[in-house]
Amino acid sequence: MRTAYSVETVRAAEQRLMARVPEGALMQRAAAGLAVACAQLVGRVYGSRVVLLVGSGDNGGDALYAGARLARRGAGVVAVLLSPERAHAGGLAALVRAGGRTVAPGDAEEVLHRADLVLDGIVGIGGRGGLRPDAARLAELASQSQGVVVAVDLPSGVDADSGEVRGAAVRADVTVTFGAHKPGLLIDPAREYAGAVRLVDIGLGSELPGEAALEALQHADVAALLPVPGAESDKYRRGVVGIAAGSGRYPGAAVLAVAGALRGGAGAVRYVGPASDAVIARFPEVLVSEGGPLKAGRVQAWVVGPGAGDDASAVADVVTADVPVLIDADGLRLVDPEAVRGRGAPTLMTPHAGEAAALLGVPRGEVEGARLESVRELAGRYGATVLLKGSTTLVAGSGGGAVRVNSTGTGWLATAGSGDVLSGLCGSLLAAGLSAFDAGSVGAYLHGLAGRLAADGAPVGAHDVAEAVRVAWRDVRG
Repeated sequence: MRTAYSVETVRAAEQRLMARVPEGALMQRAAAGLAVACAQLVGRVYGSRVVLLVGSGDNGGDALYAGARLARRGAGVVAVLLSPERAHAGGLAALVRAGGRTVAPGDAEEVLHRADLVLDGIVGIGGRGGLRPDAARLAELASQSQGVVVAVDLPSGVDADSGEVRGAAVRADVTVTFGAHKPGLLIDPAREYAGAVRLVDIGLGSELPGEAALEALQHADVAALLPVPGAESDKYRRGVVGIAAGSGRYPGAAVLAVAGALRGGAGAVRYVGPASDAVIARFPEVLVSEGGPLKAGRVQAWVVGPGAGDDASAVADVVTADVPVLIDADGLRLVDPEAVRGRGAPTLMTPHAGEAAALLGVPRGEVEGARLESVRELAGRYGATVLLKGSTTLVAGSGGGAVRVNSTGTGWLATAGSGDVLSGLCGSLLAAGLSAFDAGSVGAYLHGLAGRLAADGAPVGAHDVAEAVRVAWRDVRG
């Protein structure tokens, strides 16, 4: 599992480690790893042109020491000093001894234009808000450079803890981070500024706490959580999921939610709603009920809301059930918040940014710009597990703790009905016995992987994504 830690936690770990190692050892470890990464990116170090963008903090020191190492290997290294009087003294001396030189920000355009590699050491993980005008100008010039832009620990101008970008920021091709991932490297919009992320081990592992601020499941984690039937399994042991979805206007939402549930491994699906003919025509194995959810028979989880239109009756009935419930789409708009907060069984809510904004009573842009804060706020406000869909899907538990971020998302999933497939898929995992937190996390992972597999670089529809869930499942299981 990939983990990310808050700035406060990382700094505390660094302080504990620094008390046990020689002075300056951590910076030298970071600079050495950074220099190695830069050398790999430029290929041939000798004769390459490297520009350092140097601020007044430790990130500037990391950049200067790394630049000195590259200069000793024959690179032409130029440091642009935003505040010469506040530059890291030891790093600057090391660079000059190695043959590097310095220029003022006003002379940066020419050297940046010719750079093979640009090293961003302007602001560290403690930076808040966008870059100041002089630094913003350097960030813009760096983006226009033909060289590879490498961020030191974190792109300057992005928020390390929240992933927010509140102004001008460096757009890196690669970020070399030290000791531990920071949440902003894994969450949009900051993730888009980070590029490919490389982690340099500086020895913090033993000093970091067991619970991280953010988690990202990997293949092995998902494989360990996937429910696999045994020799004695029957449909109830595998999980029976109820789907209350669709309407006369949106019958396809029901079909797609059922498809996600079946491809997600449900032992059986019970369908309730006005789209029964469409569902049976596509999936004859589905158990259709003519009554409402309360008369549908035994289920181990419910999915309610996709394509429901304005009919709140099914939502109201399902929320009274004493089994796990997933609420999506129209269900999020129709459900009584007090009924959600009063539930004894687990609840998983799956809004996209627009739906989350409506639930929180804020503009959509506020949710998109502060995804981590928004998903935590929703989970706390509703007493539910919340899966916030988007370019980086986040899952927050009702009791706080680490938030999970999905690493398999793709823009090809931005297609009508894709969310309905995800709802059915997560519902099947709830019915199989996974917690709401694990069902949302595993479902998002499989859904993202299915989107990638189905698309393979070409447009797809939600039906293609549903069919690819089986392939994604097999891919994870190996």
